[in-house]
Amino acid sequence: MANIYDTIIVGAGPAGGTAAFFLGQAGQHVLVLEKENLPRYKTCGGGLSTDVLKQFPFSFDPVLERRVTAVKYILEDQAVTIPIPGDSMCMVMRDRFDAFILQHAHADIRQGTKVKGVEEKQDKVIVKTEGGEMLECKYLIAADGANSTVAHCVGLRRKKILAAAIEVEASVPPEILKEYSETPMLVFGKVDHGYVWIFPKLDHLSIGIGGLHPKPGELQATLKETIARCGIGLDGFPMRGHPVPVFRRWEPVMTKRTLLVGDAAGLVDPFTGEGIRFAINSGRLAAESILTGHSETYTRQVNRQIRFSHAIGTVLADSFFGFPKIWFALAVRNPYATNAFVDMVSGRSSYPQVAFRLVATIPVYLFLKLIKRLPEQ
Repeated sequence: MANIYDTIIVGAGPAGGTAAFFLGQAGQHVLVLEKENLPRYKTCGGGLSTDVLKQFPFSFDPVLERRVTAVKYILEDQAVTIPIPGDSMCMVMRDRFDAFILQHAHADIRQGTKVKGVEEKQDKVIVKTEGGEMLECKYLIAADGANSTVAHCVGLRRKKILAAAIEVEASVPPEILKEYSETPMLVFGKVDHGYVWIFPKLDHLSIGIGGLHPKPGELQATLKETIARCGIGLDGFPMRGHPVPVFRRWEPVMTKRTLLVGDAAGLVDPFTGEGIRFAINSGRLAAESILTGHSETYTRQVNRQIRFSHAIGTVLADSFFGFPKIWFALAVRNPYATNAFVDMVSGRSSYPQVAFRLVATIPVYLFLKLIKRLPEQ
């Protein structure tokens, strides 16, 4: 068979592009198969930590849409704006962002090529395309999203749990764009295990809603109603839906020669719905495990660096969305707790650290509030 590669990567999103970059940098013969033609639009809020980008030896400035200086949280009639320290969070459009990573990868790239089947053997993997090609590799990386064809072919993620999301790319008047230019907004209490968001981009707003197990039509109606109260109309802008593979339980993410990364592995944050950071991190971990010659270490590294934190995050998410008013009062309005959460979404800490700081700071916060209410002597 002539088409032989060290590693084939299916999917050219952040996870696939990252794996291609690090494998190619190490001298591997890498092939990336992408079913669409790049750059292609991808439904995604596009918020991420700038810290995660520091693992690449090049600047992402050409594709950063906005820098974030604060985040506004709303629950019913309560609103809190939390400053984001330093240059820790940014906004991107996935079409430009994904293509930018891939531009730096030393890899063969085949666009408009859809994978039809995968056959894993003892010493190799054979990838079959819809065009009839038979491609051979030592390792296969599945970066083909929530409904991964590769995962299905190798018997993984058969009982995956998917949240649902809808997003609109909306052009708005300059004064509204300026209002959100550095301050994205999250609105809670509108949908189970989810929220409404407004994320600023260079010349428009990415507006969306996501939740776990919504009723038919619920997301569309709730999004329009909520955003209308912000003085923004969505008529005339297409609503694009997409599945969100949030982490809800432990499950295999690899076979002997096939590794799932990013959305294909179900690594979306169970609380925030963030996926780009974990796509990049898992893509790098997959590449590193293959390069060491011990691909089996991938599961252990994903568990240690991503899924253990996500497991704690699942507990916190269930608690927060079950009792949002209590958590809004104790955590969102608590400056000690919000600093911990900001560190987490900025990529500087994890959910176990957030949980520890919540336990440590909530009593202090309540005590200080009590002191302020005492009458002066």
